[in-house]
Amino acid sequence: MIRGVISAITILLIWQAIVVLSGWPPFILPGPLRVLEALWANLPSISYHASITLSEVLIGLVLGALLGALTAIQLAASPVARYIVQPILVVTQGLPVFALAPILTLWLGFGIWSKVLMAVLIIYFPVTIAFFDGLMRTPPGWLDLARTMGGSPTRTLIRIRIPAAIPQLAAGLKLSAVYAPIGAIIGEWVGASKGLGYLMLLANGRVKTDLMFAALIVLALMTLALHYGVGALCNRLQKRFS
Repeated sequence: MIRGVISAITILLIWQAIVVLSGWPPFILPGPLRVLEALWANLPSISYHASITLSEVLIGLVLGALLGALTAIQLAASPVARYIVQPILVVTQGLPVFALAPILTLWLGFGIWSKVLMAVLIIYFPVTIAFFDGLMRTPPGWLDLARTMGGSPTRTLIRIRIPAAIPQLAAGLKLSAVYAPIGAIIGEWVGASKGLGYLMLLANGRVKTDLMFAALIVLALMTLALHYGVGALCNRLQKRFS
């Protein structure tokens, strides 16, 4: 907490110094005080749009984490799935996910689900790869002991391999919590009528740079809260299986 406060104060001081030394007008680079005033003046509107973006991110995070974990388990349990699906996953990462946003908006409309799917696409791969890597790195001695005691592959997966891979799953989830808002915001930039991304575009069109910065600060705080919240849940999960 103390380091976070010190970092925030340092950023604000550097920001204010740049504003003073550059002499740029407020519509180019507003100062921190002007941004805070815009945040306070538009707090109801910003809160509404932030709640929309947060709901998109949370739904995408849950769905992406579940799909990624299930895919990783399937890949670890089935050599056939690894042979067929794993190369497809690698190839799909060669496609820029952001370029799919217009297509998803065309298919799913301007509602919440095109943004949720963007978040899912960004979250899915890190969770899948991290959890799969953990499942495949189970200590060999544990697996030998399970075979010696007559454990079936399914029971070995459930009782040994999955608990041993929880730290890697936690790492993937923490990374995904940071990336998830990016997908939602990109989707809102492409086509939306609400959300922080929409509010930022609206402020940009009206040359309200202070409102843009206010929305950006709220988005950054939201991302930090998601990161620490998911981190706390992952720590409890690791303690549960340790």
